Amino acid sequence: MKIIEVKDLKKIYKDGDIEVNAVNGINLTINQGEFVAVVGPSGSGKTTFLNMVGGLDSPTEGEIIVDNVNVSSLKGSQLIDFRMNNIGFVFQSYNLIPVLTAKENIEFVMHLQGKSKKERDKRAMELLDAVGLGDRADSRPSKLSGGQQQRVAVARALASKPKFILADEPTANLDSKTTAVLLDIMEKLNKDENITFVFSTHDPRVMKKARRIVTIEDGVIISDNIVKKE
Repeated sequence: MKIIEVKDLKKIYKDGDIEVNAVNGINLTINQGEFVAVVGPSGSGKTTFLNMVGGLDSPTEGEIIVDNVNVSSLKGSQLIDFRMNNIGFVFQSYNLIPVLTAKENIEFVMHLQGKSKKERDKRAMELLDAVGLGDRADSRPSKLSGGQQQRVAVARALASKPKFILADEPTANLDSKTTAVLLDIMEKLNKDENITFVFSTHDPRVMKKARRIVTIEDGVIISDNIVKKE
């Protein structure tokens, strides 16, 4: 089932009289349950592309259709509500709220969604267990390692039961062992629960796990390959 459809997407930044085509006419379809790595060198446009798909940035031209909704036409509170209920985000810098515990960070989006305390408690603990941190529910981010914080971030991204997860360089600040654990967790969630993951990355460890690799250079897709796993 098609979950993301991007049509002739463009993003032009202006610096005085100079125009920079960060994304220059991308067409792409992603289906439910895919595990996709969007790759390319720094400045290729992959993060800009991901931000537009996630509704964090608006396109200059083109359309982004998520589950039959034209995200590129949504504005203000409509866009905020759509992001909150349909898209999960994992960032390079974790972006956890420092004064909240791991469990409270995961519960936060569900609180915004109006979920009951009982439902929030249950799902937050299920997700902490799923990422191997059931015993760290009451720890604040400062008491967690970088890898543990990123696992909490993955759990938080899943809390709202989104249509898909966008992960922007999620392994950039992690060592090899921690990266392997995190990728195994995300791969298991993808396979067991059919959760769609779209990564922006230049990490070969992520590419090795991906089952589809979309390569962007100078704002355009230069290749789109399905990776056959043995």
